[in-house]
Amino acid sequence: MPVSTADEPPVRVRPFLKWAGGKRQLLRELRRFIPSTFKAYHEPFLGSGAVFFDLWRDGALAGRTCRLTDINPDLVGVYRAISSNVDEVIRELRVLAARHLRLGSDAYYQVRDEVFNPRRRELMTKSSASAAYPADLAAMFIYLNRTGYNGLFRLNGRGDFNVPAGRYPNPRICDVHTLQSVAEVLGQRSVSLRHDSFASVSAHARRGDLVYLDPPYAPVSPTARFTSYTRASFSDEDQARLQELVIALAARGCHVILSNSTAPLVTALYGAPEARAAGLRAYRVSARRAINSKASSRGEVAEYIISNRTPVPQLP
Repeated sequence: MPVSTADEPPVRVRPFLKWAGGKRQLLRELRRFIPSTFKAYHEPFLGSGAVFFDLWRDGALAGRTCRLTDINPDLVGVYRAISSNVDEVIRELRVLAARHLRLGSDAYYQVRDEVFNPRRRELMTKSSASAAYPADLAAMFIYLNRTGYNGLFRLNGRGDFNVPAGRYPNPRICDVHTLQSVAEVLGQRSVSLRHDSFASVSAHARRGDLVYLDPPYAPVSPTARFTSYTRASFSDEDQARLQELVIALAARGCHVILSNSTAPLVTALYGAPEARAAGLRAYRVSARRAINSKASSRGEVAEYIISNRTPVPQLP
């Protein structure tokens, strides 16, 4: 597949996954913190890639090295399958879409329980965690994501994907143009994708680089914690380690932007004297929360954008 160069128009690309905590709704606010000039771009919690793809679409990443990282081996495996074999992924996904049209949620549970989980378990046992998914398994991952409840990726105690089917009358399962555009972007020599922890960004980020971090949010209440993105949770200790990393990156001269909840833990971490001395400030913004066990807790909520950048005024 041909790829564009820095002199060509940016690829019109967007995320191909629904993702709990995805940042599409906050893009307008986040753009206020993006510097007009910066060197390399780093995103250590890639997820759906909403911010990365938004910056690429606007041409802000043209000619810049982009280092994308995520701790979820399934997610990295699917990205790599699309990068290396998008046409086969699309063929397999079309078959799944046709099956879903005939059978609906029955197809979902058959694929999830009888095919995807056994195949995934075998892959994770035999292969490197950073290996690309086979095309058919990547297609199943995308299919389950597009038709499962709220785009969740959740593993049970056995390590099996256990998200129930969503209630979508006409889900868009195979978005050919988006998948091809994502493959084109990931195929650029300036873009690298790694399976690694967020801490690895410290070895690569340099003065003048832009680092965007979107960790699993600190829970705002004891019942709000979601910890099954990988087999390990993102603990309060991890939030503290992340704060230390963000302070170090800011002190190094990186442009740092972090999204998180307004939980008391986050307020305390980024209101601490050492965070403020590094130039970090927490800005409250409104976001719409779609996932909560209580309907009364869904809707507009306050979140933080934490940065050593001063935001530009909001455009009308």
